[in-house]
Amino acid sequence: MRTELCERFGIEYPFVGFSPSEHVVAAISRAGGLGVLGCVRFNDPDELDAVLTWLDDRTEGRPYGVDVVMPSSVPVEGAPADLDRLIPAGHRDFVERTLLRLGVPPLGVDNSQRAGVLGWLHSVARSHVEVALTHPVRLVANALGPPPPDVIAQAHERGVVVAALAGRADHARGHVASGVDLVVAQGYEAGGHTGEIASMVLVPEVVDAVGAQVPVLAAGGIGSGRQIAAALALGACGVWMGSVWLGTAEYQSSAALRDALLRAGSADTVRSRVYTGKPARLLRNRWTDAWSEEAAPRPLPMPLQNLLVAEAHTRLMASDDPTVVPMPVGQIVGRMNEVRPVADVLADLAAEADETLARLGTLSWRRLPPGSG
Repeated sequence: MRTELCERFGIEYPFVGFSPSEHVVAAISRAGGLGVLGCVRFNDPDELDAVLTWLDDRTEGRPYGVDVVMPSSVPVEGAPADLDRLIPAGHRDFVERTLLRLGVPPLGVDNSQRAGVLGWLHSVARSHVEVALTHPVRLVANALGPPPPDVIAQAHERGVVVAALAGRADHARGHVASGVDLVVAQGYEAGGHTGEIASMVLVPEVVDAVGAQVPVLAAGGIGSGRQIAAALALGACGVWMGSVWLGTAEYQSSAALRDALLRAGSADTVRSRVYTGKPARLLRNRWTDAWSEEAAPRPLPMPLQNLLVAEAHTRLMASDDPTVVPMPVGQIVGRMNEVRPVADVLADLAAEADETLARLGTLSWRRLPPGSG
């Protein structure tokens, strides 16, 4: 099961694995896929630099990449204190009342002073790219479309492939026209930021639109070898998977989050702006339900919404309550039934995909003689 993606990156399987965990990313790369580190959680470029150095030492010379969040339009910029003043008091009151109603205790003094995630800011995302390009990364992916032209040029100067996620065929065409080397067609089923078109419809549309120019990966609703085989049948040259790694042993999470993920079914997610200000698929729970109530305010635009809920998310995670933990995850969460090592998950995905492709290879259309049906 080798495709153009394998040849381009020197990987064994046409699997790209996205994760905010460097431990998961390293394990994916070592097992024959292409691990991609989500950088949005790093407010401090030095912290990202340290983590990438750690990856350099633990990927055993295998390739890896990074994923940044760089909005196509430059969002509101400023220090956390400046941005904080743009958040309406009514939104703050709603968050505090909701946490009280959900029985979520306050944080200690040290934790309550933590800034929200600033990786949604254009300037911070740029710093992520600048740091990444000082390391032997093979891929820079942008979750919100093509990076600015100068960022693409910097990556190309260093021989780094640039990828962009697309939720529509016309978006994919725009990405390629901007100089992107690889398009990830991410369907509605995906976790995190996602569009409104399901993968079964989206992937062949994007392949037809740009597949003759650049490789296309399928993303969204992919958590088994059969789904990988389906993606290849739709014309993709590989798959981009994120949610499936949340249930692995290398993903370090709280007991409450792990319990929530293992209990959830495919219907237990919701697409909402509550997490970042842009539509993102999350684990549905009492916290997300509160934001859909009639009295709830409209979520703020990026990055203000994340700053609004940053401390709340820390409190929700620290509450040790599986019914409130905030977590982006795709609809394949229903396939997470046990905790397993990354290498085992990846090997099983590859084996099932091979078996499925072999089975499909034995099928053929047989036209019945007239009058025999």
